[in-house]
Amino acid sequence: MALSPYFSLAVLFVAALGFGLAPLGLAWLWARVYSPAKPNAVKNAIYECGMESKGDAWMQFRSAYYLYGIIFLIFDVEAVFLLPFAVAFTGLGAAACAAMLVFVLLLVEGLAWAWAKGVLTWQWKDRVQVSGVRD
Repeated sequence: MALSPYFSLAVLFVAALGFGLAPLGLAWLWARVYSPAKPNAVKNAIYECGMESKGDAWMQFRSAYYLYGIIFLIFDVEAVFLLPFAVAFTGLGAAACAAMLVFVLLLVEGLAWAWAKGVLTWQWKDRVQVSGVRD
């Protein structure tokens, strides 16, 4: 009996679909069993914390602030990679030290780029516009 050449692809597709949907189904089942909905007037209020909303929910946000977050993440990840390197430094060879030197030099280059572009400069005018108060 000859199988279709696409049979293995169909099996892998179903397996991939099941692999993705199984955790979602289990999470939904767990939520239904162990945390059933208990609606009441307080939970259905606009804000459960008791504060009424004032004005519109939309506010202006400078999209350039994402660069602060990205730079923070870059240097956070740098610390995660440098710590094991520092712990195992004496047992590593010259190739590992060269690789870490290249890694650190790339980070320094990124920091120099951010500094040259003015990404790290906090502008007082923008801060006053966002918060409305001076410190």
